[in-house]
Amino acid sequence: MSVSWAESYVGQLREKVGHIQLIVPSIRAILRNERGEILFIDRRGENSWGMPAGSIELNESITDCLKREVFEETGLIVEHATPISLYSGAEHVQTNHFGDAYQMFEFVFLVEQWSGEIVTETDETTDAKFFPPDQLPPIDDAYWLQHTIDVLKDLKNFRGSLILK
Repeated sequence: MSVSWAESYVGQLREKVGHIQLIVPSIRAILRNERGEILFIDRRGENSWGMPAGSIELNESITDCLKREVFEETGLIVEHATPISLYSGAEHVQTNHFGDAYQMFEFVFLVEQWSGEIVTETDETTDAKFFPPDQLPPIDDAYWLQHTIDVLKDLKNFRGSLILK
């Protein structure tokens, strides 16, 4: 069961600081099946697809965040993952539909081994499916579409050393 927005670290922080720009450490998970397709989730209430992702909670390591977010959004248990890229900087600032400004500080992991069965509907999602990397599901927001394309390009170019952006 996921933590409610109000109970989350970012939710509590937003309650105190309003809409000012924050740097929020987060993860994004790339899960590939045996055909090389990428797992995407349809986020509840957003009518848009994305890779499993989310922000870190207080007293949580970045790998614990990865495991929690993947489980909450897919039902899968991460057994082994490799960090492939880290996104930060002014070019990664966006504002959500609530007017909250964020500067991305995102660790992207390739989840190389997992267990369990995909849960297509969770508290946070309405579907989960694998898609070929050249046939992305609907991603309505232009920033997130471009970011997904960049993440997949980094996956293709990953040679064992962390890619910093």
